[in-house]
Amino acid sequence: MNINQLISPSVPTLLNDDSGSSALELMEDNKLSQLPLLEDDNYITLVQEKDVLEWQDTEAHLSTGEFANYKPGILSGAHPFEAMRIMNQMNLSVLPVIDHEYKYLGAVTRDILLKYITENSGIDLQGGIIVLEVAPRDYTLVEIARICENEDVAIMSVQVHTNEQGMMQITLKVNRTSVSALVATFERHNYVVKESFGEEHNDDDLSGKYNLLMNYINM
Repeated sequence: MNINQLISPSVPTLLNDDSGSSALELMEDNKLSQLPLLEDDNYITLVQEKDVLEWQDTEAHLSTGEFANYKPGILSGAHPFEAMRIMNQMNLSVLPVIDHEYKYLGAVTRDILLKYITENSGIDLQGGIIVLEVAPRDYTLVEIARICENEDVAIMSVQVHTNEQGMMQITLKVNRTSVSALVATFERHNYVVKESFGEEHNDDDLSGKYNLLMNYINM
């Protein structure tokens, strides 16, 4: 899938003769903090709420604003992950989609991208989560996958992050809700398990349920 398929039909656009106040009203109505400004279907700039609020006269036309140099965008053939990277780095609520000649094709919103990533990265599937920490030189996804496969566990999603200490943190979403056995296996292979999340059953709970069952049988 490319970003062109995630264009939102509900993102309004601005024109040069729109006033600052009308731009602010459109942003508020659509719960967006930026809107694209167009001229003859060409993408000119991305008008930001904070810039308009700094104007002394918000009734002035947008053509008098000094923000024409701010024009983040993404080509229509790009992957949604690239769009999310740009929006995260630039703190955008909307990202214009353009062709190679800067023709405006539409825009994607942060909410649409978040929905896409949630539905297509395995995050919304049932299962447990394990966070491993390894040095970059020791990271091998092949070995991590082999350990999981030996425990009859499938990896549904992998996220990799480098922390401030330069260590890699690998977040695994797996298809098992109980991950204690997999955690123990990783530790036997000298992996540092930073965190794990799943449905675990402790011995006290099992013992209590066993005693209740025996009491019921002996009644």
